[in-house]
Amino acid sequence: MDFNNHKVWKIVGIVIVLFFIISIFDGGDEWKGGDRPVNTITFNGKGEVVVKPDIATVSFGVTSENLDVSKAQTEATTKMNNIINLLKTKGVNEKDIKLTNYNIYPRYDYLQAQIYPYTGKQTLAAYVVSQTVEVKIREISKAGEILSGVGEFGVTDVSGLTFTVDNEEEVKDRARDLAIADAKTQAKSLAKSLGVRLVKITSFSEGGNYPVYYETMNKSMAIGMGGADAVVPQVPMGENKIVSNVSVTYEIK
Repeated sequence: MDFNNHKVWKIVGIVIVLFFIISIFDGGDEWKGGDRPVNTITFNGKGEVVVKPDIATVSFGVTSENLDVSKAQTEATTKMNNIINLLKTKGVNEKDIKLTNYNIYPRYDYLQAQIYPYTGKQTLAAYVVSQTVEVKIREISKAGEILSGVGEFGVTDVSGLTFTVDNEEEVKDRARDLAIADAKTQAKSLAKSLGVRLVKITSFSEGGNYPVYYETMNKSMAIGMGGADAVVPQVPMGENKIVSNVSVTYEIK
């Protein structure tokens, strides 16, 4: 082939142009095959379920001090055993009583020197033994009666009184279903207004799904040592609201 001939170079140029045109059309077919951007739209849904709590959870603590550590342990254990026995007589199941804290530590008194104010010495004042149990009260109507009764047995503090739902996961599922239904309703309404068609769900996420307690007592409460004359406190349990927030993304055409 004579490469010095202008006709030859003209033919080569035409071939190259045709090659690029074919490549562009082939690329277009591939683009139609799956690389085309997908149009999507996202909707947020919210679901709420309000339920009456059926479990009260509370922590009881006792503390004893003695220079003899074994005596301090015995005193604290005796107090806690009496409390546990009371709980059982009130219908609390043993599996719902859990030891969450057991501490033993020395408590010192600091004696400051009279001559040298920046010197002094520590002396052992007592060994301190503390125990804490967390209790689930399933007969929630007895919560006030139990809070009053434990004061007779040396309880030093009561904390974390909250009201929850035993089948909380089931309630969360109900809240999620409502949130999804809310998002779907919004999607259908807006799709109709925009004149588009919902093809399929491309992504889903969930946030929230947490309980909101209308009535709780989370602060520590001192129990009066009034014995049998102690007034039984009223314990308002209120209602719990479980909230679920979802985000649903649709492909549209």
